[in-house]
Amino acid sequence: MQFSHSDAIWQAFPELRAGALHAKGIHADADVEAGIADFNAIAEARLAKAQEGEFPEIQAWRRGFSRMGLKPTQYRCASEALLRRLRQEHALPRLHPLVDLCNAISLAFAIPIAVFDTEKIAGDLEVRRAKGDETYLTFGGDVEHPEPNEVIFADGKERAHARRWTNRQSGLSAVRQTTRSVLIVVEALHASAGDDVTRMIETIGDALASHWPVVPKTAMLSLASPRFEFRGFETHDA
Repeated sequence: MQFSHSDAIWQAFPELRAGALHAKGIHADADVEAGIADFNAIAEARLAKAQEGEFPEIQAWRRGFSRMGLKPTQYRCASEALLRRLRQEHALPRLHPLVDLCNAISLAFAIPIAVFDTEKIAGDLEVRRAKGDETYLTFGGDVEHPEPNEVIFADGKERAHARRWTNRQSGLSAVRQTTRSVLIVVEALHASAGDDVTRMIETIGDALASHWPVVPKTAMLSLASPRFEFRGFETHDA
């Protein structure tokens, strides 16, 4: 399997810095509460000094969303939505140990993380502009079609696994109790994104290895080296 961004995305967003991680051996029985508490504490301390909208990481994504033709406060990047909820409620709902841990790391870095069940992805996964005829499965079970030119994560069967550049993840490849193999993607647009994404991928890798019997494979992506190849489990529906 291969994950990449299209050349058009790199050309339109030359400030993009991205990292990817693949791991097999995930299960739903890990106890990640201590890690979540540590990462949440980092985010809470930062939110005590300024609201998330003032963070350079979030401001950069707001500018990116504006360039995509989206209203930044209507369609918030995933990390901004999480930080806003943490600021208002001081906690996030528990979904799955891996998702909960990645959400906490996203909060600590203020950078969005996308997590996909690779067994639900057909062929390769590419971040690209939508044509408009791709299918997207909502968490409620409805099928939608992305808007033309919307930035999506598309697989080999023309299925969108995330819309509006991870603003909305598909219900098809979301992590479930039965998930075994995952692709994790980190993307940022702010000035220090290169260093921050590198540290974030290392942090995620260490966290996964501490809670699951996994040896993560990682890569940093760029226009010069845009592809991350990994070997997932044989898919059930590809």
